[in-house]
Amino acid sequence: MRLSAMFHVGIVVPDLNAGRARFSELLGTQWGPILENQIQVRDGDGNDLELPNRICYSTEAPYLELIQEVPGTTWVCNEHSNLHHIGFFTDALAVDAGTLSAAACPLELLDGHGDAPPSSFTYHRDDLGVRLELVNAELRGPMEQFLFRSQSIQETQQ
Repeated sequence: MRLSAMFHVGIVVPDLNAGRARFSELLGTQWGPILENQIQVRDGDGNDLELPNRICYSTEAPYLELIQEVPGTTWVCNEHSNLHHIGFFTDALAVDAGTLSAAACPLELLDGHGDAPPSSFTYHRDDLGVRLELVNAELRGPMEQFLFRSQSIQETQQ
């Protein structure tokens, strides 16, 4: 596999604005802008879905990704831990996704619909219940320019 070093940890929170404020208060974390959209995904059973997605990243490594909870999806809070995934960039998304699946780390979700291979990301879940997210390395530059730039909490709540 061609994975880079871990670049982020995804955490599901019940309220994105409250989560940002709390981590800023506790850790002094600075946050980039909130990205909010509908994304087309396919689950591990081949079902096409369109889901709301509201996320933000901290502006310094190691990056934290906060994900707004969406009941009934993979992005839900639970009683054990809201740590959702560990993310890695890859230069060969489809190949590395296949390698993880073959290593008993089945595909849980990927971007897009139909039979097309993933182009942005995949989630895989191993027997320990830990998800690994593979992210297309071509997205690193745009993510650094937009998602990791500092923005005050007040700016994003307007």
